[in-house]
Amino acid sequence: MDYEEGDMSELTSMMNIGKEMARKLAAVGIDSSEKLLESGSKQAFIKLKETYPQVCLVHLYALEGAVQNVEFNSLSESKKEELKEFSDFLKR
Repeated sequence: MDYEEGDMSELTSMMNIGKEMARKLAAVGIDSSEKLLESGSKQAFIKLKETYPQVCLVHLYALEGAVQNVEFNSLSESKKEELKEFSDFLKR
């Protein structure tokens, strides 16, 4: 259990990743910052969406911000637009 907790705290050290998001990411197999960086925000979002259908665009922004190490509201407008289109595409 300690090992898991360690991973969770490592995830929560990333920008925009709180305990709840870290728990959800760990539940879908993304249990470290390396794994999140490796999978990227879109792939991580798809995995989250499969297990937690209620995750929304804001979660995707948060993931992208974590990957880029910026606050999600600092993402460029073009990046936000790209992520929104991706999110809308998944809803179809």
